[in-house]
Amino acid sequence: MLKTLLERLHQGGRTVPFPYAPPTLPDRLRGPPTVDASRCVDGCTACVDACPTGALGAGALTLDLGRCLLCPLCAEACPTGALSQTHEYRLATRSREALLQGDQASQLATALEAKSLRVLGRALKLRQVSAGGCNACEADVNVLNTVVFDLSRFGIQFVASPRHADGLLITGPVSDNMRLALQKTWEALPEPRIVIAVGACAISGGPYLGHDEVHGGAAAVVPVDLFVPGCPPHPITILDGLLRLLGKIEDQHTEPFRRPAP
Repeated sequence: MLKTLLERLHQGGRTVPFPYAPPTLPDRLRGPPTVDASRCVDGCTACVDACPTGALGAGALTLDLGRCLLCPLCAEACPTGALSQTHEYRLATRSREALLQGDQASQLATALEAKSLRVLGRALKLRQVSAGGCNACEADVNVLNTVVFDLSRFGIQFVASPRHADGLLITGPVSDNMRLALQKTWEALPEPRIVIAVGACAISGGPYLGHDEVHGGAAAVVPVDLFVPGCPPHPITILDGLLRLLGKIEDQHTEPFRRPAP
């Protein structure tokens, strides 16, 4: 027992300080690509052709972050270096349209409406549904329950039954075999109920977009309140989106957040 206590003292706190301080992210973290339009060559479609999910639009180059896998293929294909990968982790939005990015600044997720926030803002219970996912997004959702991220310190917990939940957190492209199960799970939620789509598959179908056996994301079956893009999104990206939905993060910049008064 003494050795255990000494080791625990030696290790110190293991929970990340986010959102009260900026997160420490790996150098290899891939955010969405950014475009330097001055380097684009008229008529060049190399990056558009290289994108495996059709996330890039030609002409005035646009990015559908809901389809983007955050892979480097577009940047590698660009002959002029106009595209480069970022390390941005704040990606969650409240609407599908906000994931369509051009020259305008990103519109990050805002808090729930006041009525829902009064009910859900202090304790949020979620039922996670894997609707045909590959287990990558599921793994990054699951890790939020570990001591490193400690999701429960914000009053957010995962529960076994939709009847005990305030909302659904959906991963996967919604395969045909999971459509009815997802619909029934959503119907079992008590009001007010929310839906969170995590990952490119749950938003648009991701690499399975257009396949006969998938429904192209959660929004094709149930209404979605929060979109968290990525393939898979980093746990901090998911946590950032959840906290924005609950009004615990409202900033639009990268300065350190203030710890709320006790």
